[in-house]
Amino acid sequence: MAKTPAKQNKQPGIEAKMQPAPEYIKDSYRASGKLSGKIALITGGDSGIGRAVSVHFAREGADLAIVYLDEDVDAKETQSLVEAFGRKCLLIKGDVKKADFCKKAVKKVVGEYGKLNVLVNNAGMQFPQKNVKAIDPEQLDTTFRTNIFAYFYFAEAAMDYMKAGDCIINTSSVTAYRSSPSLIDYSSTKGAITTFTRSLATNLVEKQIRVNAVAPGPVWTPLIVSSFDEKKIKDFGNETAMKRAGQPSELGPAYVFLASDDASFITGQVIHINGGEVVNG
Repeated sequence: MAKTPAKQNKQPGIEAKMQPAPEYIKDSYRASGKLSGKIALITGGDSGIGRAVSVHFAREGADLAIVYLDEDVDAKETQSLVEAFGRKCLLIKGDVKKADFCKKAVKKVVGEYGKLNVLVNNAGMQFPQKNVKAIDPEQLDTTFRTNIFAYFYFAEAAMDYMKAGDCIINTSSVTAYRSSPSLIDYSSTKGAITTFTRSLATNLVEKQIRVNAVAPGPVWTPLIVSSFDEKKIKDFGNETAMKRAGQPSELGPAYVFLASDDASFITGQVIHINGGEVVNG
């Protein structure tokens, strides 16, 4: 990036204000109806990776519900993108840190569509701190409640409606597999998500409900410009083997794969999309 993109001062960040704008789907993407007739709920679905998942799912024939915090402009834009493909998109605004909201959101989806086939736990926050002593109880509580408690809340609520053949996809991170010295609490939640994915998968295997995860490396999303300093934003992604950040468009197809019948023999697994970083697990 020739010019350092402007830093935003409030998480989760606004995609509409990002320059350059993230790419949410490639012009070359060709759909084949892999998710026709499916209903999907995507948390953090308004922007970044969540928008990419939403648009790819819509292209593959799914109707959607998007949960978002307060980014109305981004949410409405994603809704318009989904509807442009002839699919429905229900917007649900609220705080995923609250268990009652998560339960009500799932009920609202089922009330609107009559079922729920795919749950994508994706919403997340991060607060970089170079000194571990700077991670105060309030930050710790916010990070864990947003990044892992909410995954539990939504999964638990979804179990009242999901049936054999349905699935859950969680967004983990490369930080779950390697050191991230300025994101200690964030990377801890991502490690928890990875283990949550594996354990929930074996717990639900008899019900024939699959649970998998995607572990992104550095990806150009609103979370980046709303949480890192200007130097980190300027150099973002340079640490990968490819020497660049990924685009949300490069992750969307992995979620489609895991949500589709193509992945019918896959559960408890993590797909690593990180620009060439070698990880274990």
